[in-house]
Amino acid sequence: MPTTVIANSTIVTGNTSRQVIYDGAIAITDDVVAAVGPSDDVLASHPGVDVVDGSGQAVFPGLINCHAHLVNVLSRGITEDFGFPPDLPFPVSIYSLVSAEEKIALATLGAVEAIRSGSTTLLEMAAGIAVYASSIADTGMRLVLAENTDDGVMGPAYRPGQPPSGFSAEQRETKLGRAEDLFAKWHGAKDGRVTCFASTQLVETSSPELLAEVRALAEQYDTGYTIHLGQSRLEVETLLALRGARPSNYLAEHDFLGSRLVAAHCRYVDESEIAALGNSRTHITHQPAMAALRAVHPPIPALRDAGCTVGLGTDNNTQDMFEVMRTALRTERVATENALSPQPEDVVEWATMGSARALGMDDRIGSLEIGKKADLFMVDMRRAHLVPTMRIVSSWIHNGQPGDIESVMVDGEWVMRDGRVLTVNEIDLIDEVDRIGRSAWSRMIEAHPDTPFPLNLSPR
Repeated sequence: MPTTVIANSTIVTGNTSRQVIYDGAIAITDDVVAAVGPSDDVLASHPGVDVVDGSGQAVFPGLINCHAHLVNVLSRGITEDFGFPPDLPFPVSIYSLVSAEEKIALATLGAVEAIRSGSTTLLEMAAGIAVYASSIADTGMRLVLAENTDDGVMGPAYRPGQPPSGFSAEQRETKLGRAEDLFAKWHGAKDGRVTCFASTQLVETSSPELLAEVRALAEQYDTGYTIHLGQSRLEVETLLALRGARPSNYLAEHDFLGSRLVAAHCRYVDESEIAALGNSRTHITHQPAMAALRAVHPPIPALRDAGCTVGLGTDNNTQDMFEVMRTALRTERVATENALSPQPEDVVEWATMGSARALGMDDRIGSLEIGKKADLFMVDMRRAHLVPTMRIVSSWIHNGQPGDIESVMVDGEWVMRDGRVLTVNEIDLIDEVDRIGRSAWSRMIEAHPDTPFPLNLSPR
């Protein structure tokens, strides 16, 4: 069994005592952590192994992104500035204008950005994941693939939150079939590095029958399931009109809340919904950076106090979990008017063990402890904006940037070393995605010249 020791480093263990080991080392045998402790002790107990000198670097547990839409890198610089649902006038979705091959490139670039910002695990929630699953798996990331389902009938210009025109049993079975196919091919693939979740996209486009089948699919595979919940005022208005209940309470009425559920956003939930989510031990994935762009701060402290486990995610357009952590800290301090809470160690825990608990993986990932998977990243602390490093975690959260990350390991394998992603030709991929984005948005404007667009786009 090959062993690697990262020595002479600062080890941010992420364990329950939040132990930080200075002049520490971590030994990795195959895909798991074999030892963590002072460098001298770990090196003495592992003679003749491959040693990585971590001088001047800090080793963190890999970040865990509970909610991502990788293909949505196509909308960078566009949808961040028009609210939610985006107030853009086009009669078709931009994603209908890209090919399967182009979606592969878009998703792969999103995964590369995730790696560069320290993410080792990512939950991808989308429709049509089978098109690009192989490509993102080849990046080396730990993945949870959640194929969206719905049975609400929606037109090409449907905006999330609007009521569907009806519900279709045929559509329901087609979408569930795609989800079942994804489970059959990918759940447990890559020696367990890739797993699946069940998913239904939106509350308003999910009938009671679909909710029951999604929950049953998760139970069949003993895994979790996910949904967007309480993400807009429009959604709340629609559910009250359509179901006579607020979104979370509609889900509660149909036994959809619970400890297998990872509910994304929960921006607009009232006290009754917070109680229902907490009592059911539903997990919440909080996307603070995107929420801030939408001018809202979800009641995360209240959800946490009610009994929900809270993890973190990125959502659309960017996969930078570092920015997510920093935004989580700052927006919660503003919302609660408390300059002392949360602390940097809190937000790191939310992005590691909190997310791991939400995904049901806290026994395998989320901290650097013996027996857990070797998922980690290394930060070069010898940067002008980081020294002196009196408090490693605080220094990096307040002053750092993704570019400080030098290396990333997933499942005991390096996916990035010395600033270079090893699994993808990144330069060519960047050029390709830039071409795809410029072409798609130009075609959109050319196809709909009479539709006013509130931005001047750069030329091709």
